[in-house]
Amino acid sequence: MLVAPGFGWAVIRIGGLERGGLVQLLAFTPYVAGWALVPLVLALALRRWAAAGVALLAAAALIAAVLPRALPDDQPPAGGPTVRVLTANLLVGGADPDALVALVRELRVDLLAVQEFTPDAQAALDRAGLAGLLPHRQLNPIPGVAGSGLYSRYPLSAVGIRQHVGGFNFTQAYATVGVPGAPPVLVESAHPTAPYALSALGAWRADLYAEPPATPDGPLRILAGDFNSTLDHKPLRDLIATGYVDAADSLGAGLTGTWGPYDGDLIPPVTIDHVLVDRRIAVRAVSVHALPRSDHRPVYAELPLPAG
Repeated sequence: MLVAPGFGWAVIRIGGLERGGLVQLLAFTPYVAGWALVPLVLALALRRWAAAGVALLAAAALIAAVLPRALPDDQPPAGGPTVRVLTANLLVGGADPDALVALVRELRVDLLAVQEFTPDAQAALDRAGLAGLLPHRQLNPIPGVAGSGLYSRYPLSAVGIRQHVGGFNFTQAYATVGVPGAPPVLVESAHPTAPYALSALGAWRADLYAEPPATPDGPLRILAGDFNSTLDHKPLRDLIATGYVDAADSLGAGLTGTWGPYDGDLIPPVTIDHVLVDRRIAVRAVSVHALPRSDHRPVYAELPLPAG
């Protein structure tokens, strides 16, 4: 009875079989991977060899899925300039604008991607001085959770707004960023629908599969935002497999929580905010920061680009 849940979880996770309520539960796979050692030790202590064998398979599979996120990867050579990216979910525009602008100033951010971006949030960020730090912008403020924005230190071109059609009309601001000394970089503020209820799962899956794939033989791409998915969800893994790297995962920081208890909810932290970068882009640093009045924590990534 103790071994079966871990084994079933491992089969679902490795096979990418999450459906229904399992989509939400799968976000907590790192916790289950740690727990999977308990039935293994108990079965060994009781000399229940068959149960121990199954428990060992389950624990090994789950740990193999999770452990690489805590181990750094080799980085590609990147002789171009470094771009500093920050992504922040503003919780229906209610996050502390002064704190966010202070973070942009402290980290010397070049590109800021925001989600759940409202007209009130835009006005508050302007009052806090964001325009003086990041003067170039592509914004789509909307009351509620569907708004999106990009702020940049560098000029933007080919700007636009992507609207998901999965059913909840989340939008994503995008632009091509001209960083001196580097090739043009296509940047997008990602925000697929959250799998908050069974009725939203179809939109969640459709939105993730509608995210722009990497273009390993074309322009550089960066997707930064609230993906409402962890690396244990198959749609996000499929997106990364097109040619992206998860910045935190590549530095061994892929288990740092970005959503959960930060607005008072008793939810163990999970990692659903990501900076996905083209495999030709190196990752020098990643950190997660507090943002008052948001249930998310902004993710910062320092990215050396190829020379252009």
